[in-house]
Amino acid sequence: MTRLPLTPSMSAAAASILATLHYLSAPLLADEGMWTPRQLPEIRSQIVAAGLEIDPGRLADFDQPPLDAIVSLGGCTASFVSADGLVITNHHCAERAIQYNSTPQRNLLEDGFLARSRGEELFAGPGSRVLVTVQVQDVTHTIVGGLGNLHGQARYDAIQAREKALVADCESEAGYRCRVAAFHGGLEYHLVKQIEIRDVRLVYAPAAGIGNFGGDIDNWMWPRQTGDYTFYRAYVGPDGKPADHSPDNVPYHPKHFLKVSATGVHDGDFVMVLGYPGRTQRYKTAREVEFAVNWNYPTLEERYRTWIEILERETRDRPDAAIRVASRLSGLNNSAKNYRGMLDGFAKTDVLERKRADERALREWVEQDRERRERWGAAFATLDELIQEDQADQEREVYYARFARSAELLGAASKIYRWNLEKQKPDSDRRPGYQERDLLRLRESMQRLERSFDAASDRAAWRRFILDYAAAPAALHAAEFDRWFGIEGNTADESRIDARLEEMYSKTGLADTPKRVAWIEATAAQIERSDDPFLQLAVQLMPDDLARERERDELQGQFLEHRPRVMEALLAFERSRGKPLYPDANGTLRVTYGKIAGVTAADGQAYAPFTTVAGVLAKDTGKVPFNSPPKLLEAIRARRYGTYADARLGTVPVDFLSTLDTTGGNSGSPTLNSKGELVGLAFDGTYESINGDWYFDAANNRAIHVDMRYVMWVMDEVDNAEHLLLEMGVPSGVATRE
Repeated sequence: MTRLPLTPSMSAAAASILATLHYLSAPLLADEGMWTPRQLPEIRSQIVAAGLEIDPGRLADFDQPPLDAIVSLGGCTASFVSADGLVITNHHCAERAIQYNSTPQRNLLEDGFLARSRGEELFAGPGSRVLVTVQVQDVTHTIVGGLGNLHGQARYDAIQAREKALVADCESEAGYRCRVAAFHGGLEYHLVKQIEIRDVRLVYAPAAGIGNFGGDIDNWMWPRQTGDYTFYRAYVGPDGKPADHSPDNVPYHPKHFLKVSATGVHDGDFVMVLGYPGRTQRYKTAREVEFAVNWNYPTLEERYRTWIEILERETRDRPDAAIRVASRLSGLNNSAKNYRGMLDGFAKTDVLERKRADERALREWVEQDRERRERWGAAFATLDELIQEDQADQEREVYYARFARSAELLGAASKIYRWNLEKQKPDSDRRPGYQERDLLRLRESMQRLERSFDAASDRAAWRRFILDYAAAPAALHAAEFDRWFGIEGNTADESRIDARLEEMYSKTGLADTPKRVAWIEATAAQIERSDDPFLQLAVQLMPDDLARERERDELQGQFLEHRPRVMEALLAFERSRGKPLYPDANGTLRVTYGKIAGVTAADGQAYAPFTTVAGVLAKDTGKVPFNSPPKLLEAIRARRYGTYADARLGTVPVDFLSTLDTTGGNSGSPTLNSKGELVGLAFDGTYESINGDWYFDAANNRAIHVDMRYVMWVMDEVDNAEHLLLEMGVPSGVATRE
């Protein structure tokens, strides 16, 4: 990993914040770390000693397997498993595509889907992407060089301008999507270039009784028996370049694809995951942890639970509506349980006190050396002040921005109006997200609402959140929003709010997809003259939105100046100890490795690292979410395991545990053995691992993977997907090792 030289201009007691925070995981254990590919040379001896048999250099080369077979879905990970663009990922990662193609008469979410031919494969829906990383370039100097005299908003604007210029140059060749990713809080920046495949099709998804077996009850839990897998296929134009969905398109041919292991894995085996983890916060301060524990997580969990209850109630007797909200409901359930897991985890540990103690220790370390004092002495206090300012604003962001404005059509109206304001500017001056490169994605998001919007449940949830907002301190309110709904202070007339909601949902044209999409081509003046109530509200709220945005930019600019100084101090501290330091997850490609291992739970119960089909049979109730397909149960009872059974277990393994360091975004990531062969898919973590976003606990951290032997067995024995097995180079009934 390329690091900037230490300079006096890059402040430092900030090290006190993060260097000590890193003590939480010191000494560094081999299983900890979401390593960037370019860091692999630094940890070469570690990963080889852990059991890797292939050249570690291959894990840093985007032109070699397995790295070039790993793709992003824009929130999940996937991988190529055939020369004809066949992609494997998690069932829950493909849920939106399955929902998009479902109807009450043909409920693919419930019954599953299998295309017997290429012609039967289903378009995954507008906005679906397969992103293939081809290049990662260090652009730190280009982004931050010469910014020493710029502060706050000026600094933020300068960094944005430089990022946009790099992205525009990177995307000058059609078919690519580029982004600038910040590492270590803005100490480093990398330009990521990806092939953007826009025609993604659903090939095969098992029934919910397999792909979502256990549902939210088993989510984040172990033992687990979920067959969390689905297959896509990536399509491109006849010229081999990315193209919009068309019947003329042909399968994409990746340079390499993963080979499925014919031997499987056992307890203690080396495994690794290559994927795109979304976000971790391991280098945040004690103040930031305290805020998350005492306010943010409890608040969000309570509101998400409320949202879940409303959606379930409003769609209970309406099958079509239930399908429309299925993906959102799944996401809300996952988030709510995640927040609860965080809170439970913090309650059982002394992480907060350890962070405070470590910060005190680091300040002492800084004060012991004159050069360290001069370089970093003020950074800790400066960053702490910024954090306090940011947290003071979070209540308004939650009550108003996140929930009081949660109506889908208001979100659509605001995006449309902002787009039409921004397009009056030169493209390079527009806000990121509203440049010409974003037009297709905006149009796709408007189209996708056709299959996910349900007016009744949307209205019911919005009504509840408006009333919650009205009851919040008036200082958190937005004047135009209050005027629109007749809210005065904390007084809200529910009958007046109901009348306004009735008017909005009955008179809007935005619920109609062609009309909604057509507004993208309008002018800002036309929108301002519109009598559509959602557009009218969006117009009235925009001045406050823009003012708040600039306030946030000013604060963000200060963070981008001072957080990197903290991280610089931490890196210097770790270098003095001879230790490499992985960055927090930020949606870029990472490598993590470890071994297959069981775990002892907090109650003292020891759990083996594998579950088997016997557990499926034991848990099945015939009712959602433990409703296995009859054909699966029949095969288990008849012990028709073929050669997919593990000789040591005497049966077919379903899921397994590993010590790998993963988080959200790793869902769908291929789990590889020491030879780089596909042995499973990461899809979850244990309940005790949820706090891994904040700290790594080697004793309790476990990732959950679906075993490829179960995937292949279901494909072969239950769903008769032999043609896909053959395409993957796996003969029906592939043998497993003794």
